[in-house]
Amino acid sequence: MFDGYPLQLMRQLPGMPFALTRHDRWSFSITLFSGGFRMATIDELKKAVLEYDEDAAVSAAQKCVKEGVNALDAVNAMGDALKELGDQFQRMEVFLPEVLLATDAFKGALAILEPELKKASGGDAGAGKKVVIATVKGDVHAVGKDLVATMLTVAGFQVKNLGADVDSEFICDAAEEYGADIIGLSALMSTTIPHQKEVIEFLKAKGIRNKYKVMVGGGSTTPQWAEQIGADGYSKDAVGAVTLAQNLTK
Repeated sequence: MFDGYPLQLMRQLPGMPFALTRHDRWSFSITLFSGGFRMATIDELKKAVLEYDEDAAVSAAQKCVKEGVNALDAVNAMGDALKELGDQFQRMEVFLPEVLLATDAFKGALAILEPELKKASGGDAGAGKKVVIATVKGDVHAVGKDLVATMLTVAGFQVKNLGADVDSEFICDAAEEYGADIIGLSALMSTTIPHQKEVIEFLKAKGIRNKYKVMVGGGSTTPQWAEQIGADGYSKDAVGAVTLAQNLTK
């Protein structure tokens, strides 16, 4: 069966040698099929989160581990599912109970993937470093921010999650009280991103700006915005936020 994989198709693939031995065709075909199975498992995991099915999400996560699926890819897929649900929530196509159930499904799957994630993210690369994270004033969206907080925790950071719709001065005070190394600021709406800048201005006014690395993210933020307000970094997703936090605290 594998031996009969169309040679003409193989020849058209970038970097594929013109002539393939029988062993090459077997290896190539098995790689194709195993890759397909892995993608199918990731799709299964994403579907489980989209359908708020914690049992199915846990089962799919177990399959991911068994099949050697990249744990970061799996978490990114779940993050995409949560973002999709967040967009649906904005359009009032789903409601808070469904979002909370989807979050439970995500957390259940994450517990299975966590050991693999620690390997992929450098284990305790963030050990001893503290992060205060919040969604800024006027913005009640917390799903993306909570995902970042979870991923940072998995990577070994000590994370204090202040929640959503948090006053700018309170964020600064919490960072002082917690002894944070990083302040993470999330904002989904264009009307609330000015509060990210406001936090930085409060830090400057208190004379403590240099004590903290400030990371920003959320649907309305961009690298250009981060640079404009004097933030130390921007990330578009949770996996990138972990890498950024690790780089900022080296």
